[in-house]
Amino acid sequence: MRYLGIVFLALISFQISAQELFVVTEPASNVPAGSIGVRVGQSLLKKEIGSGSLYNLSPELTWGVNKNLMVRASAFLNNSSNELKGEGAGVYAKYRFFSVDDLQSHFRMAAFGRYSWANLPMQQEAIDLSGGNSGYEVGVVATQLIKKVALSTSVSYNGITDNKEDYEFPELRSNSGFNYTFSIGKLMYPKRYTSFKQTNINTMLEFVGQTLTDSGKSYLDVVPSVQFIINSQARIDVAYKKELYNSMLRTASDGFYLKLEYTFFNVGN
Repeated sequence: MRYLGIVFLALISFQISAQELFVVTEPASNVPAGSIGVRVGQSLLKKEIGSGSLYNLSPELTWGVNKNLMVRASAFLNNSSNELKGEGAGVYAKYRFFSVDDLQSHFRMAAFGRYSWANLPMQQEAIDLSGGNSGYEVGVVATQLIKKVALSTSVSYNGITDNKEDYEFPELRSNSGFNYTFSIGKLMYPKRYTSFKQTNINTMLEFVGQTLTDSGKSYLDVVPSVQFIINSQARIDVAYKKELYNSMLRTASDGFYLKLEYTFFNVGN
């Protein structure tokens, strides 16, 4: 009976956490302590300057240091110069500082920070720390989960610098801004858990916006997506980003996302 109780609580815990793996935003929850996650993110976006599409590739490595702290290293590649090559790298850390857990719900808050390096000319007004700009981001995120539905929101501040010595920041552009996100996700399948080996299917809707501090220019995107979690370790995300509003220059906007991830648990134990 004790063993069955432990299994039941573990299944409930997994059911709760399964809703919080958003595609283009980060929840307040962390990856499991002692785990290593390997992810390859890809996007194919319509170019706003010129014709054709912009392909981005981002391999990432995530480490769950403990239950409250996770860190991530990323590399950024794209075909902006008509060939796929590295355009930068970044590091990210998130610390969960508040948590209230119930049987089938929880509320969590976390602080996060990012620093990125980029080595290409700045072609847009929008701040992009995923290969477009060198700079930093600091912010907070809050996530509420109730049964099969998760709600998450974040706000952060960006500051950017020169991209290498040869690519100085244009004087007439804003070098800082605020990012804000809102995400909702729901577990669609299975209706009832019987095994960790069941495939999870989650659907979600994410809103991502930015406002530049000096000019006041802004944009807002919506990203609907579907997510598959296989054998509790492998993850496939398929999403489409659509620009809802924009008053600034962006190199690319609408397009598709595909993310593949695999998590290794209890690494080093």
